[in-house]
Amino acid sequence: MVDAAVWDIGYLMAAALFILGIKRLSSPRTAPQGNRMGAMGMFLAVLVTLARMQSEGVIGWELIVGGLAIGAIIGALMATRVEMTGMPELVALFNGFGGGASALVALSEVLGRLQQGNVPDAGIELYAIWIAIGLSGIVGWVTLTGSLVAMMKLKGGFYVPFSKKDERGRSKWISFPTWGPKWLNTVKILLLTTSLALIWMTIDDPTNRDYIWMIVGFSSLLGILFVMPIGGADMPVVVSLLNSLSGIAAAFTGFVIGNNVLIIAGSMVGAAGLILTFIMCKAMNRTLPDVLFKAFGGSGEKDQLTRSKVGSDPEEVAMVLDGAQKVIVVPGYGMAVSQSQHAVKEFADLMEAEGCDVSYAIHPVAGRMPGHMNVLLAEASVPYEKLIEMDDINSEFPDCDVALVIGANDTTNPAARTGEGPLAGMPILDVDKARVVVIIKRSLSVGYAGVDNDVFYMDKTMMLFGDGKKMMNELNSALKEL
Repeated sequence: MVDAAVWDIGYLMAAALFILGIKRLSSPRTAPQGNRMGAMGMFLAVLVTLARMQSEGVIGWELIVGGLAIGAIIGALMATRVEMTGMPELVALFNGFGGGASALVALSEVLGRLQQGNVPDAGIELYAIWIAIGLSGIVGWVTLTGSLVAMMKLKGGFYVPFSKKDERGRSKWISFPTWGPKWLNTVKILLLTTSLALIWMTIDDPTNRDYIWMIVGFSSLLGILFVMPIGGADMPVVVSLLNSLSGIAAAFTGFVIGNNVLIIAGSMVGAAGLILTFIMCKAMNRTLPDVLFKAFGGSGEKDQLTRSKVGSDPEEVAMVLDGAQKVIVVPGYGMAVSQSQHAVKEFADLMEAEGCDVSYAIHPVAGRMPGHMNVLLAEASVPYEKLIEMDDINSEFPDCDVALVIGANDTTNPAARTGEGPLAGMPILDVDKARVVVIIKRSLSVGYAGVDNDVFYMDKTMMLFGDGKKMMNELNSALKEL
């Protein structure tokens, strides 16, 4: 029998890799290395766990190895085939898988104990084990179902197989609603309270399986209703919060099965995700309770468009850019949808070849997940030092010849400075202070907050109406012809 200290040393090394990996993730330049270190830590944790099971004579290797192989194949296929525009959905789905795995382990543990008659006597041990199992189940099921709803909202709804494709070549989707009447908050609170009360009831009557299945049902419903009212503008906050919940569920599961690496790794993921959640809230000037209990950008009223703007053509914009000394590119979700990041990089190369200084203004909540724009631009080989955060680049807009906005709306809307409406107080990128503003957008439609953007109608603003990739390619062609 191998000494237990050997396993603890292995788990400690895995935890050290997790910590170093999270540290490396704090910078776009070192993020790939951080990802690799985290993967190495998880691989080490799996190896140590398998060796420990072998030492303890655990049977069922066929299922264990088969599960690892199937999971590895599915994970590799999903990660290699996903497009950059699908990264938010994939992250949300993986968050759900993490929460679901923790919930299933907790369920397996409690049902196994009941089947074997291994229920602790009334006392501290029963309280500790049953509360840990209950909390792991509640958080895990909420994370699973909430993440699935978040994924479908990000994706656009339910996929309809063999359906007729639209004019953009996309298969039909049934839109997933943003639904949130005021009384829904009361329902969510009641579901959470009832789930917690059921944990106490299982302690009073540990052998009652009905309570266990009721926790599963109520928690799953809570997860659905938890994400349902939240609009697209708050999705970066929701994704990071669900990431935190998946870590918390894993930590509870670690207590349930006595696994140190799950406790350490889950606590780190939970803490890191929660910190990121508050950073996202600060970037939007919203509190977490507002995000969770007040629908924003998707269920509120939207401004009716009463103004118009004559669009420009790429040749006109190219003439304005001719001789520009400083250009700031402002990417938004429209860049992700159109997959125009490579065309944007080509544009920057063309301008820099003429001696122009090109940089990229990154708003913390641009896109559908934290760091979404960074990931897209990194894929197009944009140098990390060119990606400048909002607080650092806002002071440069008054000295900027041209601000090129690609598919961004709410993050550039000066209505946020008025102190009124859904965007009140939200920090924005000061594109309106640039000498010339060029906006690539399909139409004048409002963003997720439902507020019309005054920048569109400024005299110094040039609108390029159309698909982001198409317009960027035409702009690049026009620049080459100058």
